[in-house]
Amino acid sequence: MLIVITGASRGIGKAFAEIFAEPDAVILLAAKNEETLAVTCAELSKQYPETKFHSKNIDAARPEEMKAFGNWCLQFGVPDIVINNVGFFVPGSIATEKEGLIDDMLNTNFRSAYELSRTLLPAMKAKKAGHIFNICSIASLHAYANGGSYSISKFAMLGFSKNLREELKPFNIKVTSVMPGAVYTDSWNGSGVDENRIMKPSDIAQMVHAAAKLSPQACVEEIVIRPQLGDL
Repeated sequence: MLIVITGASRGIGKAFAEIFAEPDAVILLAAKNEETLAVTCAELSKQYPETKFHSKNIDAARPEEMKAFGNWCLQFGVPDIVINNVGFFVPGSIATEKEGLIDDMLNTNFRSAYELSRTLLPAMKAKKAGHIFNICSIASLHAYANGGSYSISKFAMLGFSKNLREELKPFNIKVTSVMPGAVYTDSWNGSGVDENRIMKPSDIAQMVHAAAKLSPQACVEEIVIRPQLGDL
């Protein structure tokens, strides 16, 4: 089993790596912070010695780096599971957010998945197998205050995912859009929000893992998961 995960050095990405760490699996991790990624890869290798972990430092906002990462992944074989997880959030409004934020958001939160998928798909289509998970957001479903470019980028990600699902049906490649609500990751540190008010990274990882284990004839098209008390 060959698994590709972006945004994998911490939070939800690291939780994906942990839950898919099965004997004989090969997991390819990508993230921007080289030091954090190396520490995470070493920790996972020690914790799950029967799983092989490899990592590559990338800037997901640069399309050429996503293409290079995809080609690097193909050196290990044809991916069975691809989790397009990388993304970041900056609150703001369309009228007042800083110049260029829309480009940063679209490149990181959407185009990274577009470029990686385009690079991997010829091999996956030839094999006629695989499962792509696109980590979207509740922000993909409706506009909200201070969503700005982040929400736009996540709407784009969901649209990409829906189109990809239709294109890949004849090739037996599954596509699942994942729309999580608030998840307690590093970005919530110092926010004052009670850790028990919102979800854990492992909650998202467990849902994705379950969807990946269904029979070949079943595809979970969308996963919407929110905190028990609703969105913040």
